[in-house]
Formats: sequence, structure tokens, C-alpha cells
Amino acid sequence: MATAEAPITVKRFMEMKSAGHKITMVTAYDYPMARLADEAGVDGILVGDSLAMVVQGHDTTLPATMQQMLYHAEMVGRAVRRALVVVDMPFMSYQLGVREALKNAGRVLKQTRCQAVKLECGPNQAELVAALVQAGIPVMAHLGLRPQSVHQMGGYSVQRDRQQLLEDSRAVQQAGAFAILLECIPAELAAEITASVQVPTIGIGAGPHCDGQIQVLHDLLGLTLGRRPRHAKAYTDLKTTIQQALAQYCQEVREGVFPALEHSFR
Repeated sequence: MATAEAPITVKRFMEMKSAGHKITMVTAYDYPMARLADEAGVDGILVGDSLAMVVQGHDTTLPATMQQMLYHAEMVGRAVRRALVVVDMPFMSYQLGVREALKNAGRVLKQTRCQAVKLECGPNQAELVAALVQAGIPVMAHLGLRPQSVHQMGGYSVQRDRQQLLEDSRAVQQAGAFAILLECIPAELAAEITASVQVPTIGIGAGPHCDGQIQVLHDLLGLTLGRRPRHAKAYTDLKTTIQQALAQYCQEVREGVFPALEHSFR
């Protein structure tokens, strides 16, 4: 367990790049998991709209609503003491224009203890990032594979448009984004982008040369219920552990072994 230390602010998060400290991030969607991740010493926690797939069982992230994101973000924010907590802006919470984006992103900072939002940024969205930053809302920009645009992109595939990704990364940096998440792009291109910007890059399926990495917590704990993505590594097998524990519980109840006297009141 990591020792207690000062909370990681947006400013400190940005300084980790120049200091040469690799940044660790995971997703979390509830109080227990967020607290465990924070106490383990991760630097950042993302309340991802991936909850639509991981927690709710949908095929895409599109069904996640603003109200659901606020609900989960409030739980996570209450659990965390050290890590920087970033909240995904879900589909159609910012695509309707600057005013709607400001209203919804402002709710994240007002109604939860989280410190920043993340936007999936396609071409020409730097103006939106700038408006949020000018309003005092820290923004992490998401480039590469953008799950909210899965139908437009034709599925979950590696993104290889070098020129567009380089232009977009520089544009969101200039607009004031404090970090850039790079999803599913070739490792060499991620390295080139990382070297070309002054803000940290956080990779998921983008190779080892980013300034940090993020993974879905359920994937790295071995709790993936479907196919685990190629870019994910399971560090344990909690799915088997949980299934075995539940099977033993069922057996002991059916055989009259549980509850025993030590589990009963007098």
C-alpha cells in the first residue's frame, strides 16, 4: 500500500512529464474500487463512460448519460484522497455547442469532488476545449480511437492518420488541455506525438513511449466478462476467485454448514 502524500493536482500531474515520472491511471466507477486504487498509489482515476459497457453491459459507451456520470463521479470523488480524478463527458453532453458543454462540465466540478473532465476530440474541436479551460475547467483531450464515434469510425480499430493526429494533438495543447489521452494508435506515432507536445500523453493501446498509461480496472484485475482487449494485461484472476467463493458459499448454505454458531447471535 502506498504511503500517504499530498493530493495530485492538475499542475502536479502536468509536471510529472518534465520530471520524467511515468503516470499511472485506471478507471473506477464506485467507492470501493476507487478507494482501493487510490490507496494502491495510482496517480489518476478516470470515471469513464466505459461504465456503460463494463458496469451496465451495453455494447458501446453511447448509452451513458450525464446523470449517470455524475452519480458515479460523486462516489469516486468521495473515495479518493490522493489521485487526480477525471470524469468523462458522455455522448451528446458537449456536442451541442459551447453553452451545453460548459453547463454539463460545470456540473461535474460543482456536484462532485472531481477535478477535471475528458472530451473525445475530433478535428476542429480545439475551440470547445479552449472555452472550457477559459471557464476554469481543466480538460484532458482524448484522441485516436474515440469510442463515442464508433459508428462513424467503422468499429474499434487502430487509428493511423499521422498528420491528423499530430495536428489535433498540437491544437488541443494550444487550446489549454492539460493532458492528452491516446487510444489505439501505433506505438511509433504515439512516441512522435509525445515528443511533440509539452503536456503529458496517457496511452491505452498506444505503446510504451507515452508519458503514462491507463487501463480499465476490470481488465487488469481479470474481471473482463468478454474478450480482453489486446492492449490490456490481467495482473490477477479475480473472476475465478469470485466464482469459486460464491460456489463455496452456495454449497455451504445448501449443506447447512453456513451459518455456523460463530456467525449467529445469542
